[in-house]
Amino acid sequence: MSGGATNVRGRGRVTRKDVARVAGTSTAIVSYVINNGPRPVAERTRQRVLAAIEEVGYVPDTVAQALASGVSGLYGLIVPDISNPFFAALAHELEDSTSESGHILLLGDSAEDKDREKELISTFVRRRVDGLLFVGVDSHPDLSAAFDGEVPVVILDRVDPEHLASSVAVDNVAAAHAVTAHLVTHGYREHAIITGPEQLLTARERLQGWRSALAEAELLADPRWIVEAPFTRRGGYDAGSALITSGPRPRAVFASNELQAVGLLAAAAEHGLRVPDELAVITFDGTEMSEYTAPKLSGVVQPLDEIARAAVAMLPGKHRSTSFAPRHERCGYTIRLRPSCGHHPD
Repeated sequence: MSGGATNVRGRGRVTRKDVARVAGTSTAIVSYVINNGPRPVAERTRQRVLAAIEEVGYVPDTVAQALASGVSGLYGLIVPDISNPFFAALAHELEDSTSESGHILLLGDSAEDKDREKELISTFVRRRVDGLLFVGVDSHPDLSAAFDGEVPVVILDRVDPEHLASSVAVDNVAAAHAVTAHLVTHGYREHAIITGPEQLLTARERLQGWRSALAEAELLADPRWIVEAPFTRRGGYDAGSALITSGPRPRAVFASNELQAVGLLAAAAEHGLRVPDELAVITFDGTEMSEYTAPKLSGVVQPLDEIARAAVAMLPGKHRSTSFAPRHERCGYTIRLRPSCGHHPD
């Protein structure tokens, strides 16, 4: 900018008064340009203010703007374990969707710890996030800090339908039923399941779907072949080893998540079992990782992009126009068939 304007870079904190002085306008006009309103500004004046902002190196105080407008431009995401490929892939899709909405996504990892989860919720509320995307450690999270702070919450994956927050999830019962029914079509009659932790509604629903598919096929749900384990590789490995070495061996196993299935494959290999020739395996939450196991894993694939878009759409936008009333949405799923279940691609 020319005309004898003073460059104030390097003179400490730059304010809107500095911008107004260089642009030859009032601080109110500067505010209208920065906030894109509430009053219109002539284009020539607007360009003069933008040039002055660049010249003096002014950076808007986003915290002050958030306090004034009630909108921070931030969403929070809390997951129980970001090292889990499913949650990592979900976080990636959520980041894309929040960016499209003009927000920045802050990530918190609760590390499967309820106290840490509660503290993260409080931290995000103090940061005045416009909304919270949430996957709980269990099915009964304490969201009181978010509700008290009037922060809208959308629960993902581990959803309790009785909760007051909004939610987006697939139908775990139907999906687990479908993949178990697929195993039945291969002629397998001895079926096992590695369930998730009993306190998780997700785990109970997947067990329910497995049971219903076997009942429909008039097959026994043998209690010896129902093994509870953490949603981890180690959990799948230990549960798989128990199924393989403790008495009669099942012919097919439904691992309730992908990490468990990876651990189960390791246990099978260690005990000299060929998958699927001697032990068929199918799973849930199939991510890109399932393409790189040996053999490749069959399983339920959740539409993470669709889930992310639906969840972000439930949160208030930049101008808080979205309703806070809780909403609940079920997304579809697909079953991706690969060699681990006995499927032979054409």
